[in-house]
Amino acid sequence: MAAVQPGGRAMRRMRAVLGHLSGSGDVRAVPCGSRAAASGPEDVVVVHGRRTAIGRAKRGVFKDTTPDELLSAVMTAVLQDVSLRPETLGDICVGNVLQPGAGAVIARVAQFLSGIPETVPCSSVNRQCSSGLQAIINIAGGIRNGSYDIGMACGVETMSLRSGNNPGDIGSSMMENSKARDCLIPMGITSENVAEKFGISRKKQDAFALASQQKAARAQQMGLFKAEIVPVKTTVVDNEGNQKTITVHQDEGVRPSTTLEGLAKLKPAFKEDGSTTAGNASQVSDGAAAVLLAKRSRATQLGLPILGVLRSFAVVGVPPDVMGIGPAYAIPVAVQKAGLTLNDIDIYEINEAFASQAVYCVEKLGIPLEKVNPLGGAIALGHPLGCTGARQVVTLLNELKRRGKRAYGVVSMCIGTGMGAAAVFEYPGN
Repeated sequence: MAAVQPGGRAMRRMRAVLGHLSGSGDVRAVPCGSRAAASGPEDVVVVHGRRTAIGRAKRGVFKDTTPDELLSAVMTAVLQDVSLRPETLGDICVGNVLQPGAGAVIARVAQFLSGIPETVPCSSVNRQCSSGLQAIINIAGGIRNGSYDIGMACGVETMSLRSGNNPGDIGSSMMENSKARDCLIPMGITSENVAEKFGISRKKQDAFALASQQKAARAQQMGLFKAEIVPVKTTVVDNEGNQKTITVHQDEGVRPSTTLEGLAKLKPAFKEDGSTTAGNASQVSDGAAAVLLAKRSRATQLGLPILGVLRSFAVVGVPPDVMGIGPAYAIPVAVQKAGLTLNDIDIYEINEAFASQAVYCVEKLGIPLEKVNPLGGAIALGHPLGCTGARQVVTLLNELKRRGKRAYGVVSMCIGTGMGAAAVFEYPGN
């Protein structure tokens, strides 16, 4: 595996910081020891989380479902599951990428559709593919600074109804700045850049994609997603205008029949001689997720369960033209902040935006493949942009709960325009 090549002053500075953390320049060796913080009443804890199934955009089960409807389903379920009165919430934050204003209006509409009173404030946030995780961090920050003791973080995207092709209003002077220009590189081309620059072969990408499909198919067959998925009743309109009411309770993008031979036959999707295909990239999707967070002392007072503890968060910048490498830089920083080593982490939920970048990050950090996305990732499940970070947290903590013992997990993703985000969660044990 080729090492990361310097990309200007910013990249050299980042490498120096990570080298300082590891003492060797090797990001795999963060020598902090297992010094995770002891539990205390001020901890920010995850009480509960639910998500919708993930539908295929444009042609799937949620193609005619609006984001406020998806959001309302998960908001309502989370509150009902733990019997929490809606007015108890101190704040709501919703991650979204494609809706106008990061979905500020749909977030408030969904709140009211869920029976949450007007007295509860609401905001939205867009940090692109990490928006769902950023919403969790925003709510955690409010709890940490004493603004409130309990709040809800959500993520939602209906890529059936909105596309990401419009970057907004940008002046022509941006063409004079190479980094600014690189922010407009199509995501598929950034995947090709990572594959070419760091030698990630088509064979490796397809093998990773196959594993994602196989793990997700196994999890689906075993019913491992049932605890996290909220069944959603919705209406689908066919090509002739006929309406049909259905209840969606299973992820739509999982393909159990996937084979290496089938993946190898797919043509490059973004570049004529490229290696990124529809089979080794994330699926364009629709979905929503909601996570309830609280200060530990407040959760205890209300008799609420504790599903996990937020231990740290980090977001870093990387070159926009290879934005997919972001997790390789954010994960070591978040793990170090938690007082842990990379070896202390039991599960890594790394978003599979593209197999090229996921493979690069896993190999760069030396993470055993059995620790990566044990129930499959976005290649199989789908990637509803604003939802994914919140969905990953729900999936991670439910899997750690199934395992029963005290353990640590990481949620991480790359971010368009060149960033990576990562958060460390602790499952306290049964």
